[in-house]
Order: sequence, then C-alpha cells, then structure tokens
Amino acid sequence: MPPAMFRSSAKPLSGRYLSLAEREEIALLRVQGHSMQEIGRRLGRSASTISREVRRNAATRSGGLEYRATTAQWHAERSARRPKPTKLALNMTLRTYVEERLAGVVVAPSGVPVPGPAVPWKGRRHGQRQDRRWARAWSPEQIARRLPIDFPDDKTMRISHEAIYQALFVQSRGALRRELTACLRTGRVLRVPRARARGRGKGFVSPEIMISQRPGESADRAVPGHWEGDLILGLGSSAIGTLVERTTRFTMLLHLPRLAGHGDVPRAKNGPALAGHGAEAVRDAITRTIITLPEELRRSLTWDQGAEMAQHARLKIDAGVQVYFCDPQCPWQRGTNENTNGLLRQYFPKGTDLSVHSAEELAAVQAALNTRPRKTLGWRTPAEALDEWLR
Repeated sequence: MPPAMFRSSAKPLSGRYLSLAEREEIALLRVQGHSMQEIGRRLGRSASTISREVRRNAATRSGGLEYRATTAQWHAERSARRPKPTKLALNMTLRTYVEERLAGVVVAPSGVPVPGPAVPWKGRRHGQRQDRRWARAWSPEQIARRLPIDFPDDKTMRISHEAIYQALFVQSRGALRRELTACLRTGRVLRVPRARARGRGKGFVSPEIMISQRPGESADRAVPGHWEGDLILGLGSSAIGTLVERTTRFTMLLHLPRLAGHGDVPRAKNGPALAGHGAEAVRDAITRTIITLPEELRRSLTWDQGAEMAQHARLKIDAGVQVYFCDPQCPWQRGTNENTNGLLRQYFPKGTDLSVHSAEELAAVQAALNTRPRKTLGWRTPAEALDEWLR
C-alpha cells in the first residue's frame, strides 16, 4: 500500500521527471476519457511518456490498470531509490552464464580443457608482448545477444551489455570479479569513455586545417608538391619520420635521434620529449629536410592528429608549407604514406630499436626506395619522376 503522506524529498526532482501534480492531472484527464496524445499536449509531454507512465505506475490491485496519482507517485519513488541490487547479484544462474562465457576455460575439440599460459592477476592491464590469460572471452555484447537465443522463454535471463561492463568496472556494482577484466579484448582495468579518447591530444586541430579543406589539385595528384607524413615507431619509443610526395612517390626520411638524458633522467614536466619525436624535434626535422626543395614542391603536408604536429603553425612559418590533418582513425586518407611505411618496414622491422640508425643510414634507405621502379609510375623510379617535374 502506498503511504498516505509523502515526505518532502531532500532533492527536488528535475523537470525531466513527472511530478505529483502532473500525475494528478493525468488521472483526471484519464477519467474524462482523453487520449494519450491529448494528455501529452496539455502537459507539454510526449504521448510515449504518458503511455509509459500509465503502464508502469498504474494500480493493479483490482486486476486492471486503474491509474491513481498517489499510487503512481509511490511506484515512481520506489523505483527511483538508489542503490539498486543488480541483476547479476540477484540472479545466480545469469551470473554463472555471464562468467562462463566471459572467463570460461578454452576447451579442445576433444573436450579436454586447455588452460593456456599461467598469468597471475596483478590488478592492472597486461603489458605489451606478454602472455595473456586464455579464456572463452565472449564480449559483453555477444553474451547479451546470445541470451535470448539460449533462453527464449525465460525472461529473467536477460541483461544488457552495458550492465555487464558496469559490473566489471564500477566498484559499487561489482557483481563480477575485477580480475575478469583481463578476459576482455582490450584487457584494460579502467574504462576510457570514447568522448575522452576522441578529444585527447587534438586541441591544436581546427576545422580550417582539416583534410576537407586541402586544395582539390592534391586529390588527383596532377600537381606535385603535396606531401603526406607520419612516424614509424620502434622499440623504446624510438622513431623515424617519413615524408612522401603524392604525385611522384618520392620519399624523404627524418632522422629523430634521442635527446641527451633519455633513459637516465626523468623527463621534466612540460619539457621536451627526450625520446626525440616531440613537437619541437619533429618540426625542426621537417623544416631541415623540406626546405631543401624548391618552393613549388612545398604546397601542403597531410598528417594524422598525433601530438608531434602540435607546432604546425610554426612549421608553416619556418618551412612555408601548409599542414592539413586527417580525420580521426582514417589512415586511408594518407594511403600513399601508409603504403610507403609498409615498404620501410623491410629495413626497419617492428619491435626493433630505430634509434641505432644514423642519418647516413637513413639516407641510404631513402635512396634505395627512390631508385626502385614503381608500377604506378609506369616503371619509372620516384627520383626520375621528380626530376622530370624539376626540368
């Protein structure tokens, strides 16, 4: 039974929720025979809000759906109480199903369990190039979508993928053991909102320097002088910069040696990146390299939204080249550069220390690529194609 009197809430409800006065108006208009659409128009609410309110909070004692304002208010306040026990905490069968699909042992076709590497739980994400725990490793979405198929008639065996994620990451809803996060594909123990990840390190990018604003002549490769750039990374945060001209495929490599003190002293806050590929180091390396070209071959440079290009405005002044940025997670917008980086991996494999290579060695690899015949150039070399434009 709902209480006869409602105590005043410590925190008033926002306009998002129906008030007791609105519920009294709904009950009155329902008795007068008005439709859901008409009630919604009079209250300034959508018809779906009214329909949901009547369906959820109506009195059912008489066997029907008789709507009373005080009873509806009692139902609403009871549903709004927090914290609520989670589904996984109340339903042991559902919890067992989720845990088995998320962290169950991998089984061979013969039915023999295969435990995989022994990886102790350290309370943090696994490191790179280290063994990971073997498990069935269904994603929360796969688990949630499979439940209606495995239990078509059991409505209690339902849960959303978001509820599973919250059970893993939110301590107050920790119906699942925290170490099960190691069975997720990412293996991360802290959740990173997508909005935060999208906004990271891109404060220097403005709409007027996005790739959509790049001159149209660069798209058809008819005019040389439009470059694409990137970094290839190696062991110990070592890096080599790459510049590729879109029309001729001519490649230039940037020597990015580590700064003094790398690995010996901690980096100063807001100081230069001792690994050698910070914004200042990359800016200086590009300027040194590209300034050797004629002005007509310095029309534009397209880069991804990495923090190493944070000083693009100064680069435009020093080198006379306009910098444009690709859209996030769109490497195909720099397809020529990505293809060239793949060719360079023949000389600089992943997982190797790139800082051991001198500027002379980079020049030798650069010459090797620029004197290699290319099918896209009619079997001419990039060096020959560039020479034709310079004549």
